[in-house]
Amino acid sequence: MRYIMKTYKSFGLLLLLAIPCFVACNDEWKEEQYQHYISFKAPLNDNGVTSVYVPFTRHDDNGKPIYGGTGLSHYDLPVIVSGTTTNDRDIVVKFGHSDTLQQLNFERFGSPAYRADIVDLYYKDMSSYASYPSTLTIPKGKDVELLRVKFDFNGIDMKDKWVLPIEILRDDSYQPHPRKNYAKAMLRVYPYNDYSGNYSATTLTITNADDPTNATGMETARGYVVDENAIFFFAGNIDETRVDRQNYKVFFKFIPDAANPNIGTIELSSDNAEKNKFLNVGQASYRIYEQMDEVQPWLMHRYVIISGIEYNYTDYTSVEGYEMNYTVKGILTLERQLNTQIPNEDQAIQW
Repeated sequence: MRYIMKTYKSFGLLLLLAIPCFVACNDEWKEEQYQHYISFKAPLNDNGVTSVYVPFTRHDDNGKPIYGGTGLSHYDLPVIVSGTTTNDRDIVVKFGHSDTLQQLNFERFGSPAYRADIVDLYYKDMSSYASYPSTLTIPKGKDVELLRVKFDFNGIDMKDKWVLPIEILRDDSYQPHPRKNYAKAMLRVYPYNDYSGNYSATTLTITNADDPTNATGMETARGYVVDENAIFFFAGNIDETRVDRQNYKVFFKFIPDAANPNIGTIELSSDNAEKNKFLNVGQASYRIYEQMDEVQPWLMHRYVIISGIEYNYTDYTSVEGYEMNYTVKGILTLERQLNTQIPNEDQAIQW
């Protein structure tokens, strides 16, 4: 009996001694476990950049350009205060141009010292098409604020791979996140209109005139913005991995039907027809239709189908002194998935 009583007393004593420990442990979580570092929400992909999609023209709810003209838009880049507790003060964050783009190009594509034309594959600084405030105040009680980056896309040529490099500058009043790339944003910007994006090209054939019985195809073809009503593709199976891609742009101008804007014709052309011998053979047309998802009723599928495509072109740069003639024929299909629960269209598109 005495042994049992001693055991209870010992257990009770241990419990009393442990209570302050539990209280102390719980109190620790009331304190900041890390630091209030400042960073961007701009995760990098395998190519070392962050892909962002921005409407070519930003419109209001009534469909009017909010900046008074076409080609003017913006993107809101999240700036974050990290940590386990809420930000307890006003923080004025400073921003500037990052100088890491050249190093990124060297790492991804190589040095022009070994191949002069490699620079045609480089990411290109688009700072001349963009502007943003030099400072942003993150108010007390908020952990996220948006840095508005404004764009003027007029005159931009999407044959180049445009990247906007932004950096959180150091200041005595805060600390940029020390982890690599958290305090820098490398925004690979894709302006888009109603017709641009990655098209399924499985029903598009490419035939070499020297071997007309052996047609080839592609999985996808990207349509790049020209303006509100036009896009361009690189001819045939040429894409942005070719250093000579600027010679083979094929422009698609969409002309809506007067009575129904969801159907219309398309004018095909080239800005280098004298050399690439571009010739439009058929009359391309398009139609747009929307369909709600059968399983997810809030999801809308929007399709742009381009049919009647047929054109000829000559690849005159792949092999020096030798021309290869091609015929491209078939259909391209673009699908966009939109979350109808999100009122802002560019955020609703599931890229």
